[in-house]
Amino acid sequence: QVQLVESGGGLVQVGGSLRLSCTVSGGTFKDFVMAWFRQAPGKDREFVAAISWSGGGTYYADSVKGRFTVSRANDKNTVSLQMNNLNLEDTAVYYCAADTAYGATSRTKYKYWGQGTQVTISS
Repeated sequence: QVQLVESGGGLVQVGGSLRLSCTVSGGTFKDFVMAWFRQAPGKDREFVAAISWSGGGTYYADSVKGRFTVSRANDKNTVSLQMNNLNLEDTAVYYCAADTAYGATSRTKYKYWGQGTQVTISS
């Protein structure tokens, strides 16, 4: 059974930084494309970033491009999301997701999900 556990959320001021992590167990981590999604109150869950199996390929939502960086450590079964220059619109629950195909931005394409971690940006 594949399990994903996020950590690193919290409260930060506008312009600050946070680093989220997601650890995967129960599967072969290097076989997974890993992604981050987020869901703000009253909004749909939206794609944030994804990284290929080896880490050589990444893609981002336009809203976070240049501010967020996704990375992975296959020896630690971990994917991370470094978030810089945070703004109020980044407030959301952030979810880690995994699947085997690269290139998807739709939540329906990801089979495995974490429980989410809250990120709150304050002014």
